[in-house]
Amino acid sequence: MSEPTPPDPITCPELEGALWRLYRDFFDQAERRRRWNIREDIPWDQVNPKLNPAVADVIESFTAVELYLPDYTSRILPVVRQSKGRVWFYANWGYEESKHSLALTDWLLRSRQRSEEQIADLEKKVFTREWNLPHDSALGMLCYAMVQEQATWLNYRNLRNRTLELGGDPALEQLLMYLAIDEKAHHVFFRDAFALFLKYDREGTLAQMRRVMNDFAMPAIHDLLDESQKRVARVRELELFSEEIYYREVYLPILQTLDVDRQEMRNRRQMIRKSQRV
Repeated sequence: MSEPTPPDPITCPELEGALWRLYRDFFDQAERRRRWNIREDIPWDQVNPKLNPAVADVIESFTAVELYLPDYTSRILPVVRQSKGRVWFYANWGYEESKHSLALTDWLLRSRQRSEEQIADLEKKVFTREWNLPHDSALGMLCYAMVQEQATWLNYRNLRNRTLELGGDPALEQLLMYLAIDEKAHHVFFRDAFALFLKYDREGTLAQMRRVMNDFAMPAIHDLLDESQKRVARVRELELFSEEIYYREVYLPILQTLDVDRQEMRNRRQMIRKSQRV
């Protein structure tokens, strides 16, 4: 049995002030260092139309994930509406994720791996279903976003490496580099925001970490698309993400950065039962 859902900590002016400063630092750095242009900053003339089709299958799946942007933003904004720093961040986040969707779609079309009709069909399939929040609290969603963005960064980084190994595509490699940098920046914001809550209410925040991180799963977008088993097999074949990768490159690094001991991530009921057996 999982732990009951703990209430989110009541925010205070000091915490909200820290969240706003965190967002302004994020925004200012993005303006100085991370802004890129889809049409001008990607070498589209160097697209490789002969790249392994497995890469296109994965890109199409990533595109489907990005197409859920209206659901992501419309569901999360009311949850964080009372927090200026977080709601302003999500507004900026939505802009950056929309660029990701446009750029991935452009690569599928320019590489001729997909036609306009196939992209329209993909969009139609995605829009027939809605995405809902996987967790029922603002703090739980903050933790989920922290983990999800790190996992997404890994997917883009690993796909870029596989693209190089499979013959290369300078346009896709540059595109994936931009996306990976953006996702890492998103992760750092969420992580640093979560660290503020750990400082403010460690026990309540740890309870959310246990609920989210001990049962984390990537969105099951494959189920929405044709040949889902084939797509899952392609992702596994390219070794982009797995339970082992999650534990080694997401779970443990987050715990280390937030100074959380693995013992603290054990379910409290399990710890009580074990102590009673001693």
